Amino acid sequence: MRVLVVEDEKKTASFIRKALQAEGFAVDVCHRGDDVLATVSATSFDAILLDIMLPGRDGLSVLRQLRERKISTPVLLLSARGEVNERVEGLNAGADDYLPKPFVIAELVARVRALGRRGGDSKSTVLRLADLALDTVKHQARRGEKVFELTAREFRLLEFLMRSPGRICSRMAIIEKVWDYDFDPGTNLVDVYVKRLREKIDEGFEPKLLHTVRGIGYVLKESP
Repeated sequence: MRVLVVEDEKKTASFIRKALQAEGFAVDVCHRGDDVLATVSATSFDAILLDIMLPGRDGLSVLRQLRERKISTPVLLLSARGEVNERVEGLNAGADDYLPKPFVIAELVARVRALGRRGGDSKSTVLRLADLALDTVKHQARRGEKVFELTAREFRLLEFLMRSPGRICSRMAIIEKVWDYDFDPGTNLVDVYVKRLREKIDEGFEPKLLHTVRGIGYVLKESP
């Protein structure tokens, strides 16, 4: 599961991120409410943890904006206040669950898993581009009749690119999403993994799907 944590308190966000990663989740973090729509539009998430008190745009406003845009990703609201009226307002605005602060991390993880199961019924588990298919449940990649063996990191890289078809993904964006680093390690790590992935999904096939945009990053698309 890929989860977006929207929390302005950086220590709290880091704590939640590390706890979810320890349970096998891929986690992205936003610290401002007005950054959420762009993030969700660029990357597909299985669940969103949304704090109500946020700078830029409050959590309830963000939630209404997502639902108005027909973005149905399950949302778990977080709030330190926990008044009944606020909970009712959040649920009426389209939230799927509500958890008051402070919370026990085990309960948070359990609720996130439940949201993932709830959203999984309506969400396609197979990503497709041309004759390339990636099954995110079976962790299987296939092009035409050929099935590829991918490492866990190669799988995450391909999934990230396939969730953003036609969009140029910078090396820094790939480092953040695939390796969960918030800094550039100053190596050719991304280039090495892209080369390995290209050898698997493009070698012997036409059209080529994985393209280099010199000086910027990489893009997965049918046309050159």
